[in-house]
Amino acid sequence: MKQLFLFASLLLLVVPASAQARYSTRSGLITFFSATPVEDIEARNTQVAALLDLSSGQVAFTVPMKSFVFKRSLMQEHFNENYVESEKYPRASFAGKVVNFSPALLTAAGPQSVQVEGDLTIHGVKRRVKVPGTLELKNNQLLVQARFGVAPADYNIEIPALVRDNIAKTVDVTVNLSCSPVPAKTTAP
Repeated sequence: MKQLFLFASLLLLVVPASAQARYSTRSGLITFFSATPVEDIEARNTQVAALLDLSSGQVAFTVPMKSFVFKRSLMQEHFNENYVESEKYPRASFAGKVVNFSPALLTAAGPQSVQVEGDLTIHGVKRRVKVPGTLELKNNQLLVQARFGVAPADYNIEIPALVRDNIAKTVDVTVNLSCSPVPAKTTAP
């Protein structure tokens, strides 16, 4: 939890200050799904910390890897110990920007299609990605959704030969965030 707080604090220093323009969450949802011939693999994580700045279009989030929950505890154990090595690489992160962002985009009703480009870091490997998604400002909440594929091989995640043919080459990742406005900093007179 201290790492999430530190990450969010650093983001507040990096992202330009605009009180009404920043939105954050510490309880975002990321799921992933992999269809396999033997058994589908699915996990969810509700401890995603995210910060979005609507004045600049900057986006950042961090994901504690041990917080992914699987339907079978053995899957969770294998994920953390054998694949993503959560002790060595405790979190994944993304830092980037909405491509061609304009704050006016969010004045329209309903979800607005966007592309987000930035650095996705998983398993200690940083790769530049471009991801489609939607943004919607609704009831003072910024709703963020995205769906994209991640190839474990791109992040040096080794799949043992024994099960390699039973695991999809690309994992479907879904991001759902409901972000609240970040309160404005008050300065003493």
